[in-house]
Amino acid sequence: MCSAIARTFDRLKQRNGKAFIPFLTAGDPDLETTIRLVSELERSGANIVELGIPFSDPVADGPTIQISSERALRHGYRMADYLRAIESIRRRTAIPLVLFSYFNPILQYGVENLARDARAAGADAVLVTDLTPEEGSEYCACLEHHGLDAIFLVAPTTTSERVRRIAECCRGFIYVVSRTGVTGAQDALSDTVLPTVRRVRECTQIPIAVGFGISRPEQVRAVWEIADGAVVGSALVAHIEEHGGAPDLVSRAGEFCRWLLQA
Repeated sequence: MCSAIARTFDRLKQRNGKAFIPFLTAGDPDLETTIRLVSELERSGANIVELGIPFSDPVADGPTIQISSERALRHGYRMADYLRAIESIRRRTAIPLVLFSYFNPILQYGVENLARDARAAGADAVLVTDLTPEEGSEYCACLEHHGLDAIFLVAPTTTSERVRRIAECCRGFIYVVSRTGVTGAQDALSDTVLPTVRRVRECTQIPIAVGFGISRPEQVRAVWEIADGAVVGSALVAHIEEHGGAPDLVSRAGEFCRWLLQA
């Protein structure tokens, strides 16, 4: 069955378009605002939205997303609260949603429980930053059984053999990390992006989205020239932090995304 994410990339390809995929830390500054932000991001040009599940030890994330996770965790939200937020989002929009998480919160909730409940709530995919394909066969099978795409990361240091293994496990799209290290806005794209995307494309026709460090319109444009989608995380999360107390936070986030989409 063709997933909502796959259909989104197909539609974009038919009109020579590329995907814009913003990342939000769920619950920052609070879940009600997160729900409103998703709708605003769609109105502002987003094609897919990643919802980061806050975790106490986000080792793949830089300071901006780490701090946003700390802010969200102070609310005491649990996985069930995030799933209820997805249900609320689904009443407003059909935009594809990717749960972006570390494995520990999923393990604590139960992989089967998470797959079942996330799909019932309206999620379309799950990306676990610290789970490898070598250890994820049962996890992938569970997600597939419940109609969720499993998305994995490919880094510049990933060997071609591992790229092929990752491609066999991935559904929806493959997330190419633009550089080694953690998330965080950068002034320029790493020179490792193009060769990494080329190596992935040699192994699969699954759409490729590039993230980590994308923070300006010219970087979005550069990614679109070589890949199928651009993911913007830390830059948007930092913008939300900057305007967190403003009554027009949601509209400001939309303006920021429209600025990025000048590409």
